[in-house]
Amino acid sequence: MSSSQTPLLDRIQRPADLRKVPLAKLKRVAEEVRASMLDSVAITGGHLGAGLGVVELTIALHHVFDTPKDTLIWDVGHQAYPHKILTGRRDRMKTIRQGGGLAGFTRRAESDYDPFGAGHSSTSIAAGLGFAAGRDLLGGDERVIAVIGDGAMSAGLAYEAMNNAGALKSRLLVILNDNEMSIAPPVGAVSKHLARLVSGRRYMSMREAGRRLTSHLPEKIDRTITRAITHTRTLLTGGTIFEEMGFFYIGPVDGHDLKTLVPILTNIRDAGNGPILLHVVTQKGKGYAPAEASADKYHGVVKFDVATGVQAKSAPKAPAYTKVFADALTREASRDPRIVAITAAMPAGTGLDIFAKAHPTRFFDVGIAEQHAVTFAAGLAARGMKPFCAIYSTFLQRAYDQIVHDVALQNLNVRFAIDRAGLVGADGPTHAGAFDLAYLTCLPNMVVMAPSDEAELIDAVATAVAHDKGPIAFRYPRGEGTGVAMPEKGTAWEIGKGRILQRGNNVALLSLGTRLTEACFAAERLAEIGLSVTIADARFAKPLDCDLLHDLAATHDLLVTIEEGSSGGFGAAVLHELSDKGYLDGPLKIRTMRLPDSFIEQDTPQQMIREAGLDADAIVQTVLAAIETRSEKGARRRKSEERHERPTRLRT
Repeated sequence: MSSSQTPLLDRIQRPADLRKVPLAKLKRVAEEVRASMLDSVAITGGHLGAGLGVVELTIALHHVFDTPKDTLIWDVGHQAYPHKILTGRRDRMKTIRQGGGLAGFTRRAESDYDPFGAGHSSTSIAAGLGFAAGRDLLGGDERVIAVIGDGAMSAGLAYEAMNNAGALKSRLLVILNDNEMSIAPPVGAVSKHLARLVSGRRYMSMREAGRRLTSHLPEKIDRTITRAITHTRTLLTGGTIFEEMGFFYIGPVDGHDLKTLVPILTNIRDAGNGPILLHVVTQKGKGYAPAEASADKYHGVVKFDVATGVQAKSAPKAPAYTKVFADALTREASRDPRIVAITAAMPAGTGLDIFAKAHPTRFFDVGIAEQHAVTFAAGLAARGMKPFCAIYSTFLQRAYDQIVHDVALQNLNVRFAIDRAGLVGADGPTHAGAFDLAYLTCLPNMVVMAPSDEAELIDAVATAVAHDKGPIAFRYPRGEGTGVAMPEKGTAWEIGKGRILQRGNNVALLSLGTRLTEACFAAERLAEIGLSVTIADARFAKPLDCDLLHDLAATHDLLVTIEEGSSGGFGAAVLHELSDKGYLDGPLKIRTMRLPDSFIEQDTPQQMIREAGLDADAIVQTVLAAIETRSEKGARRRKSEERHERPTRLRT
């Protein structure tokens, strides 16, 4: 193969190589990046549509700016696959989201080209402003670029950061990637021309000159003239809201037109101080027909056939917890007109698209705005409705103050359906639901449930519907259930009451949530070596079933609690209760099994559970180690007593 036939991408190991490629050949680079990305994601699965949509934008940014000296921050990270391909990670793309492989999002520890980690949305502007302010204080000269999607602009954090950026007037470029909704006039020849014009040095110099000319005038006159000029321009180019927040707005421009993007970015790169917002319009899934035709289905994909776009289907198994929840809530809503459902930009992810079809007027998608979702639910509850706020555990963290102040403090009847509780596999630590038990059980008035399987989840939904004495939450994992028989209608539990599945007298395994299956496997193995094991399902992390807990503590040698949550959650609450009642002063041995005090890296869910030490093997080992420890201590005590007695007898 001649050098002219060699793929250009083979010559690009770093962005410095990309900057040597002439503008006329960048379109070919874009085609090769798309092909490389499709080739990788077809094998691994992952986020597809967003990355395909920013190929040209990514190339233009690395072509124009001096990364990694210039700081490029991606919001969320769903769209960072082309960025990874161009920054020395192309040969590892087929490891993405796999154990020991590349992360699905940007990650500081992975590359110098990832200056800030992502996974949750709407953080890039705030982080970028932090980099810019730090640069200014330390006397640096690098540029800072923050890329944010239009969906992420529904979060308050983005506007808080923009408001601060306008006040600080630091040199910062924010790129608004508009790929789903139109928030400005359509892209066309006129808007392209205006965008290039107003991004140029001549216009910016004139703009600054005009400001200097009017600055000596009385403030009221100066403000009137400046506002008139700004509004005249925004009538042509849009962006009034951004201008009002202190940004110089450019756009909208075609995010797939490299001949437009590169000159505009070059003009911006060489511009003076102050925050600038460049509005680019892109198409999600660009360049791959199946993804262009169905952007939602190709946002995140499993393995697929590149030629046809057909995604691999796994053999039918038990229904997913998410669907079980959605079906149960939809049925309950058919019986109770006061039930409403709220999601924060995740109707399909939480299963509430099912609810929306059945009860469209009682379904609310508030966008990526978890804080608003919670307080909105609080308002609905205060007005007499029965709101179910369905949010992933990791995203509910973003609304913690609202949970505390607007819900728990007022003791409002908000129901929290917490999806993706526990470890989540390929999405890794940014999406793991590790902390909800700890951050909810410490709140007064809060009830916290954790069903052990999909049938129990239906009962948990019924319990939440029936509960009218304050906030209540129930957590459930990602993925498929256990295949148990499913009830047609849920039965509400008595608040704060667990159950015993099997009675023994040596060891008590007290499980919360879906670790119960592993506890049962462990009990079978312990029985084979002669240990009599009680298996109990707590159901509630708060309030605790104190009667059950005291019974287990009083009648067993060893009590082991098991939860797929962090320190400070269920096990800690059990220790508090037993300490208060004096059980820790006696012979009872207690072990609390929980997630380790570390972030567990992406892998298969099974491997992550194994690494966390929460599978049946780990339960058996914990029990045997506790029993062995007691035996060893007893032997040491007897030897000590013997040593103490011998000299006494000699003296007599």
